[in-house]
Amino acid sequence: MRTTITEGFFDRRKAGAWRVIRRVAPYLWPKGAPGLRLRVVLAMVALVLSKLVTVAAPFFYKAAVDALAQPGGGAAVGMAGVGAVGLVVAYGLARVGGVGFAQLRDALFVRVGQRALRQLALETFRHIHALSLRYHIARKTGALSRIIERGVKGIEFLMRFMLFNLVPLVLELLMVAVIFWWVFDLRYLAVVAVTIALYVWITFRLTEWRVRIRKEMNEQDAEANQKAIDSLLNFETVKYFNAEEWEAGRYDAAMAGYEHAAVKTGVSLAILNFTQALIITLGLVAVMVMAALEVEAGRLTVGDFVMVNAYMIQLTMPLNFLGTVYREIRQALVDMADMFELLDQKPEIVEKPDAKPLEVREGRVEFDHVHFGYERNRPILRGVNFTVPGGRSLAIVGPSGSGKSTIARLLFRFYDVWEGAIRIDGQDIRDVTLSSLHRAIGIVPQDTVLFNDTIYYNIAYGRPEASREEVEAAARAAAIHDFIVSLPEGYQTLVGERGLKLSGGEKQRVGIARTLLKDPPILVLDEATSALDSETEQEIQDSLRRLGRGRTVLMIAHRLSTVVEADHIIVLEKGRIVEEGTHEALLAAGGRYATMWQRQQAGEEGASPEAAE
Repeated sequence: MRTTITEGFFDRRKAGAWRVIRRVAPYLWPKGAPGLRLRVVLAMVALVLSKLVTVAAPFFYKAAVDALAQPGGGAAVGMAGVGAVGLVVAYGLARVGGVGFAQLRDALFVRVGQRALRQLALETFRHIHALSLRYHIARKTGALSRIIERGVKGIEFLMRFMLFNLVPLVLELLMVAVIFWWVFDLRYLAVVAVTIALYVWITFRLTEWRVRIRKEMNEQDAEANQKAIDSLLNFETVKYFNAEEWEAGRYDAAMAGYEHAAVKTGVSLAILNFTQALIITLGLVAVMVMAALEVEAGRLTVGDFVMVNAYMIQLTMPLNFLGTVYREIRQALVDMADMFELLDQKPEIVEKPDAKPLEVREGRVEFDHVHFGYERNRPILRGVNFTVPGGRSLAIVGPSGSGKSTIARLLFRFYDVWEGAIRIDGQDIRDVTLSSLHRAIGIVPQDTVLFNDTIYYNIAYGRPEASREEVEAAARAAAIHDFIVSLPEGYQTLVGERGLKLSGGEKQRVGIARTLLKDPPILVLDEATSALDSETEQEIQDSLRRLGRGRTVLMIAHRLSTVVEADHIIVLEKGRIVEEGTHEALLAAGGRYATMWQRQQAGEEGASPEAAE
């Protein structure tokens, strides 16, 4: 089934071109910014003046030619009693004036455009952070970054070219059409109108074809970029498995798809350019033949012939540019629609309109018959029910897949429960603001991920307004200050991407220092030492004990040796609490916990140096 140009232009899957334009338009007339609005008005005035002067220039050219064609040549007097030389100067001034007003227009509008770009980029950045954890787990970082990059560039292009190239072109075409009708006759207007209409129609039809090819090229580009980023992020894994050639092959396969689409794009561009040139040339020749015949008949002057030629050439340049501009605007609309599609993604977790800040008095945490699963047909937690009094500690243990880490994610409200409720000091976390909830909870994960910045920045991230003394105090409490000051650059040492320049224990200490600086009343330790060796684990455990003093602590653990001192322990299995009590009581009960304890103790003894010998 054939796709019409209208159907292509209003491609609903890409949100629609007009819808995208409507989304951008308010940024071009910014609210509460009279200075920027004045710039927009002045830029529009400069735009109109630029086109008026540009369209007037061929009149001076015609008058100069007619003056030179008269007896006496350059001494002859042309329009308004001005000599040929004066008319040539006026023609030059008109051309310079057209360019000058156009540049003034750009200079006036650049601040408006950049402000709009900044606001849209910020809105997109904030929105991405507002999206749910489920979205970020499933996303492709490389492809997402390309969508944002292309979207922002598309907005910049649309504002610059559509407002200051497409609109002026339409204005100039209308002015020239009126001049052809007024100065010459309707035949000239008809030829120009048919030429322009045919040119625009062919341009739009071929461009729609090219946009589909360009979309395929973008998809291949995003795929290749994602594979490259994924491979580089897993650099060590690639080396461990000697998989450099395998990764190169995957990347090359994606690039081969991009190459094929890019070749099709280049060929289609050549076809479009030739077709445009053919139409313009036929129109130009037709008008000039008509004018030449009338000059021979004595109905037009040589100056009129020259003016017709000047106007047609004057139209040729922006019309040729129209092809490029339309292609780029159409592509910009596609890229922007991708970004706006991202902006239209609804956050899974939203605050209630009447949400109030969380008031932490004791730090009492309550899970009230909580049911939850990441997918509706696969429940994870099945009626989990427990309470942690303020200032006390609860350990959550159990086999992999039992739902331990899910409890931490639900408490932080990365997801909402299906049934039941989670309360802090009696307040349902669905009724409080997200910022106040996140402020009240500190999490030390199994693998602390650091920003590719300095150690100081990563610790201060816990509370950016903290003083240097407070940052260093947190580092001392986490037993990492001495290590930091022993480094050549101290706290200004760069940690590398994801903190790869630090060991696992050093990263964990930085993470603990960061959480100490945050000073949350509720602390979640999500298998915070399971990835560390036994010696480092003991050192980190000392830091974690200091971190937990005076706070409500939830310890999610795989190694039972790390939860012995917990005030209360619950054992999860298949999303249900199968046992609970203190360490001693659970051992005495001889149930699931006792079995796990015995297995782990036996495993640790088997791994000891004595056993190895």
